[in-house]
Amino acid sequence: MKKLYSLVIVIFAIFMAIPAKAVCPVCIVAVGAGVGLSRWLGIDDAITGLWIGGLTLSVSMWTLNWLDKKNYNFFGKRTIVYVGYYALVVIPLYWKELVGHPFNKLWGIDKLVLGIAIGSAGFWAGERLNSYLKKRNGGKVYFPFQKVIIPVSILLILSAIFYFITK
Repeated sequence: MKKLYSLVIVIFAIFMAIPAKAVCPVCIVAVGAGVGLSRWLGIDDAITGLWIGGLTLSVSMWTLNWLDKKNYNFFGKRTIVYVGYYALVVIPLYWKELVGHPFNKLWGIDKLVLGIAIGSAGFWAGERLNSYLKKRNGGKVYFPFQKVIIPVSILLILSAIFYFITK
C-alpha cells in the first residue's frame, strides 16, 4: 500500500510541476556535484572557488525566483538574499581558516575568494547568454538542456583556464 501511495504522489507531482523561470534544479545539482568532486580530488582552491561561486549564485537566483513566484516582497529582498547566501558560504570558510591563509593566494587575493568572485561572474554571464540566445530564437532553446549546459560549460572553461594558471 505504501508503494502505491508513493507512486500516486510521484505521478501527481510530475503532472503538477511547472517550469522554473530562473536557474533550474538540475543546474544547481550539477554545480554542487562539481564542488564536491573538486574538493575530493584535491583540486586547487581557486578552481573549487569557481564552483562554489557558481553554486552560490545559482541558489540565490533560484531563491529570488521562488520568492517572486510566491509574491513575497520586502525591502532589500535581492540584497538580503545575495548577501545572505554569500555570507553563509564565506563566513564558515573563514572560521575554518580555509579563507584568509597568507600562503593561499593568487595575484594577491585569497584563492577561494577569487574563485568565488570569478565563478559567480562566469555563471551570471552564462545565464545572461542563455537568456539572450533564447530571446533571439523566439523564446525557444537551440538545443536540449541549453539552460544547464551554457552556465556549467562556462564554469568548466574557467576551471581549465585556472588549472593552467595554477600549475
